[in-house]
Amino acid sequence: MSLLQRIENGKNSVTEEINASRRVKKTPATEKNDPNEDLKKKLMDRLINEIASEDISGNEDIQDVEKKFSSLVDKILTEENIVLPRNARQKLTTDIIDDTIGFGPINSLVNDPEVSEIMVNGPNMVYVEQKGKLVLTGVTFRDNEHVMHIIEKIVSPLGRRIDESSPMVDARLPNGSRVNAIIPPLAIDGPTITIRKFSENPLQVSDLINYNTMDASMAKFLKACINARLNIVVSGGTGSGKTTTLNVLSSFIPSDERIVTIEDAAELQLGQEHVIRLETRPPNIEGKGAITIRDLVKNSLRMRPDRIIVGEVRGGEALDMLQAMNTGHDGSLTTGHANTPRDMLARLETMVLMAGMDLPVRAIREQIASAVDLIVQQSRLKDGSRKITHITEVVGMESEIITLQDIYIYKQHGKDETGRIKGEFVYTGIKPKFMEKLESMGISLM
Repeated sequence: MSLLQRIENGKNSVTEEINASRRVKKTPATEKNDPNEDLKKKLMDRLINEIASEDISGNEDIQDVEKKFSSLVDKILTEENIVLPRNARQKLTTDIIDDTIGFGPINSLVNDPEVSEIMVNGPNMVYVEQKGKLVLTGVTFRDNEHVMHIIEKIVSPLGRRIDESSPMVDARLPNGSRVNAIIPPLAIDGPTITIRKFSENPLQVSDLINYNTMDASMAKFLKACINARLNIVVSGGTGSGKTTTLNVLSSFIPSDERIVTIEDAAELQLGQEHVIRLETRPPNIEGKGAITIRDLVKNSLRMRPDRIIVGEVRGGEALDMLQAMNTGHDGSLTTGHANTPRDMLARLETMVLMAGMDLPVRAIREQIASAVDLIVQQSRLKDGSRKITHITEVVGMESEIITLQDIYIYKQHGKDETGRIKGEFVYTGIKPKFMEKLESMGISLM
C-alpha cells in the first residue's frame, strides 16, 4: 500500500471517528477527550492536497514524512491563527502520523524494542510485557470505535475481515508481529487486541545462550540433532518462547535443503534462501473457502520438501504431520502447547483423535513413538525468564506406554536477592538411543 493510500485511509478513519463521536451525546468526560478532532481532520484534508500538489512518490522514509507533517501542521496553525503550546503541537503531529501511517495510540509501543507483547483490554487499559513482566501503560484510545478502527487497519491489507459474523481474527503486522483481535459479542467489555512482537532481526542461538535460555552444550546437541534429521517437537505454555526457539532450531537446517513452513499467521523468519512459506486462509463471508493447516500439510507432501515446519499443531493436522514424519519426511519440526514432555504426548494423542480417524490408542501411540525423536520443553518461569527445562528423547514403546528419557534438564536452586530464579542446566549423563545414528552420519558431540 502506497504512502498516499495509507494517508487517505487514515483520513477516512479519522473522519468516521469524528462523525461517530458527533452522533454520541456529549458528556463532560467525552468532551475533554477530543478537543482537537476537527483540527486533526482539517490537517488531514490539507495533507492529502499537499501530497497531490507536490507529486510525492510515497516512497519517502518515515523521517521525511514526519518532517512534512510537522511543517504542514505549523503552516496550517499559522494560517488559522491557532496558538498551541509546543508540547501540544508536537503531540498533535505525532497523533496524525500514528493515525495515518501507524497504528494509532499503540504505534510507539509497536516500535519500542523493549516491549515484547502489547495487550489492549479496552480503550483505557493497555498493558505491555517488558523483561517478562506485565506493566499497565498510560496509553489510551478515544473509545471502542477507535480500537475497532485500528483493528480494521491491521487486518484489511491482509484480506481478512472482522465483524459480528466473524468476531475473531489472527493477523500480522508488516514487521512480522502476530496479532489476535476479538470483538463483541465475544469480547463482552469491548474490542481487544493482543500483539506478540518478533524482532525484525530474529534471535540467534547465541542470543538464547546469552539470555540463559539454554547453554552452549545444549545448543551444540540440538544443532547435531537437526543435522541428523531428527523429528523435533518444541513444547511449552503460552508465551514461553516456543516460536523463537523453533526459529533458532530452523536456522541449523543446511542452506541446500528445501523447506516448507506452514503457519496460521506467518511468524517464522528463516535465513535460508530455499523456503516456501504457506499460510492458512479463513472462510469468506459465506463461510466457504477456508484453507486449514491440515490442508496445507497434505499439500506440502506434494511439494518435494526436505523439511516440513509446522508453526503449531492444534488439531487433526497432527495425524498428517506424524504420517509425514513416518514416511520419509524426517527432520520435521513443530510446536505444541503442553507443560511437560509427557503432557505433549497426551496432547498429540488427543489431536490425532480430532482428525476423525477411528484408531485404537495403541496404534496412535506407536505412530507417535516412531515419528517423534525429541521433545524440547520450554517454560516461562515466575520471574519472567524463559528456559528450556527439558530436552527429552522419545525412546519407544513398552507395553502400552511411550517411554521417555531426559537428556538435559534445568534444575532450580531458589531465588537471588533480586527475585531472579537461580538454577543450572544439567546433562543427565544418559546416552540417547539415536546417538548411533548421529555417529553413522559423522556427527560428533565431543
